Amino acid sequence: MPINILMPALSPTMETGNLAKWLVKEGDSVTSGDIIAEIETDKATMEVESIDEGIIGKILVAEGTDDVPVNDVIAVLLEDGESASDINVPVASVVSKVEVIASTAAAVTDSVEQKIIQSKQPENEAVVATPTPNANPATGSGAKRVFSSPLARRLAKQNGLDVASITGSGPRGRVVRRDVDAAMAAGTGKALNSSIAASSVQKAKTALATGPSDEMIFKLYEEGSYDLVPHDNMRRVIAKRLTESKQTVPHFYLTVECELDALLDLRKQVNASASVDSEGKPAFKISVNDMVIKAQALALRDIPKANASWTDSGMMMHKTSDVGVAVSIEGGLITPIVRGAENKTLSVISREMKDYATRARSRKLLPHEYQGGTTAISNLGMFGIKEFSAVINPPHATILAVGAGQQRPIVRDGALAVATIMSVTLSTDHRAVDGALGAELISAFKKYIENPMGLLV
Repeated sequence: MPINILMPALSPTMETGNLAKWLVKEGDSVTSGDIIAEIETDKATMEVESIDEGIIGKILVAEGTDDVPVNDVIAVLLEDGESASDINVPVASVVSKVEVIASTAAAVTDSVEQKIIQSKQPENEAVVATPTPNANPATGSGAKRVFSSPLARRLAKQNGLDVASITGSGPRGRVVRRDVDAAMAAGTGKALNSSIAASSVQKAKTALATGPSDEMIFKLYEEGSYDLVPHDNMRRVIAKRLTESKQTVPHFYLTVECELDALLDLRKQVNASASVDSEGKPAFKISVNDMVIKAQALALRDIPKANASWTDSGMMMHKTSDVGVAVSIEGGLITPIVRGAENKTLSVISREMKDYATRARSRKLLPHEYQGGTTAISNLGMFGIKEFSAVINPPHATILAVGAGQQRPIVRDGALAVATIMSVTLSTDHRAVDGALGAELISAFKKYIENPMGLLV
């Protein structure tokens, strides 16, 4: 029978993907292992291989389609002796389309009814149609709508009451504040389902502040004085994650200045010792960033309590130093991870980072190569940035912001001298790595930078 080709899950957290390109067309023969399509996530473009062999009988999702749910059928493969007449559009797809149409129609109906009621509303309370718990809009079973004001609904949730069990005294039986107050006083309101109540509390805890609306911003500028460039998926995800990080993670900052001269001398010696191939190219070329990665990995090894991630269930204590390194790519950035960096030589770290950076810029990294990690490094020294603070990328509890190495005047043994100084700022999630623990970590990092022979042993 025909074989369904599904939208693959390219990572544990992936829910949808963009079908960027089909590399086959209907009627093409494929064998196991053939590349048939390219899927875009927010960070990478992945190639999809055919698991089975046969003929592409029908392509159900056109290339260029965004937000295709994981496990949706995107094409059908025919085996020997089968024809296009054997193909049936999956029932799940039909149901999905019907549900979308039904939900859209219901939303329109609700909107119209709400506008009608609001136009007759004597009080200063807007009306919201609230479905009763366990209602099934698709079938219409128990799909009773309860009209209530936002204030009444919020008070009911705060007091653990089911707004659907309260008799409304407003127009068309609308539930308003006085109805909730009366139900609380009389004890007549039914308790809200515990799972719904918990969900409401959790949503309230994680609600994020929002900035001015697009409409408000557009009003500030004359039409035609700007070009509006739509956000791509990567930029939307970056914006969402960084906003959540700054609003939900208590950032704490620690800055130190590290002398680089000994490290630069050692780097020069190490690179000079590299063997060359037949074309005269060195086997490796260590960068300052490679040495920063190793220093941070060793510092986490030495201060293991700082190698942690905060979870509501408990503190996640990591056993290896998996260091993510921010790489700038078109439209955003990605953070490939050097795993177990504390146990790798500088030459291995250097080769890994060169490979990661090359594949990151062409969006060819695999999800496991940039997801997870225990800390991160953001280096803007190559742009001449002296000092900055980086935003933590959860679930990391730390990120190191590395500035440029610059010659600056210092006082050494009571005399004025010149040294190459690099400013480094550690951002910590204060829930997991507080001020004192963060100070221990950045001090350990500074020790390895200023005594760099420790990076080689």
